[in-house]
Amino acid sequence: MTPDFSKMLDAVGPRLRALRTQRNVTLAEASAATGISVSTLSRLESGQRKPTLELLLPIARLHQIPLEELIDAPETGDPRIHLKPHVHEWGTALPLTRRAGGIQAFKMVLPGGTGKEVPDPQSHEGYDWMYILNGKLRLVLGENDFILKAGEAAEFDTRTPHWFASATNEPVELLTLFGQQGERMHVRARPKR
Repeated sequence: MTPDFSKMLDAVGPRLRALRTQRNVTLAEASAATGISVSTLSRLESGQRKPTLELLLPIARLHQIPLEELIDAPETGDPRIHLKPHVHEWGTALPLTRRAGGIQAFKMVLPGGTGKEVPDPQSHEGYDWMYILNGKLRLVLGENDFILKAGEAAEFDTRTPHWFASATNEPVELLTLFGQQGERMHVRARPKR
């Protein structure tokens, strides 16, 4: 182990304690949330135990921060985020969130249609919010058939049978927020005075 790496690992314990106390989380609460014993967490924070990936991952999840922030990893030199798109037969989804669980954000690009697509509505657990950036989206939701234009949004429980595609022969771009467990979005239309 290089001296710099050793120093970086030695600094993890005090950083963990500072993060936990700053967020007013007790050792017992951290233990219950991560499944790591109170004594192990205490030894980790005091530097009596070296951090391992198995210990740091649940702690990073508890505090909802990236692992590299938890260990204060050195800068990589390239500040750009390199997102990897997921290409499907229906279009491309670009994940905008980097943590597992909770609400997930995506930018989606759907190819232009022929206008002769036959909707095949599907349902699943969750809640979806969509905002159209460019183009027109056809959204079939239960018995309803909508055309959404740029600047319009839709929000629905995904247990309702739904289907969507470009409403024209032009591609459509949209942002979507999806909650697997049915988390609803909260949109405020105008600020309180």
